[in-house]
Amino acid sequence: MNDKTNSKKEKIIETATKIFSKFGMKKSTMDEIAKKIRMGKSTLYHYFKNKEEIFLTVVKRESDILRKNLIRAVTEADNPKDKFKAYAITRMRNLKELRNYYATLTDEYLSMYSFSEKIRKEFREFEFNILKEIFYEGIQKKIFDIEDPELIAETIIIVFKGFEYQFITNETYLNVENHLDVIIDVFFNGILKHKP
Repeated sequence: MNDKTNSKKEKIIETATKIFSKFGMKKSTMDEIAKKIRMGKSTLYHYFKNKEEIFLTVVKRESDILRKNLIRAVTEADNPKDKFKAYAITRMRNLKELRNYYATLTDEYLSMYSFSEKIRKEFREFEFNILKEIFYEGIQKKIFDIEDPELIAETIIIVFKGFEYQFITNETYLNVENHLDVIIDVFFNGILKHKP
């Protein structure tokens, strides 16, 4: 592909990203995308066979951004406890910004667009592996006392899923760090009162 082709394709992807974020996949149209970038609809079909292919390209891009940001956050943290906190905060912040990718993680989208199922499964596996590594490192360094790191990783994924929607859609949760600090504190210290 030459530079001109790449430039046009990039413009389509950038424009579609904004339109999908605003209206969702279902309500967005090829006509809207073409009109916004002042391109004939037939030209769009030269680069992408349909709206779903554009959406999938957008979602893959956002998925890559999320993974890179999570890996960077974990890598830059000094110890397993900080890695876990960095992971949790980075995850929630990024999902709020990457609305198209988040849409593929919701059950509603899965029922409408089966192609997003693969993306969701790949992210879940990625998330499971990175959390598992954090917990195993914490055990090795005698920071965590966990009997089954894999079960804990699965549990954390379920907990994150439960909070995702509220963090992303509810204005009350603008300060993600404060709410995650509470969750992380419960994770590390439990809810039982400790005897002095």
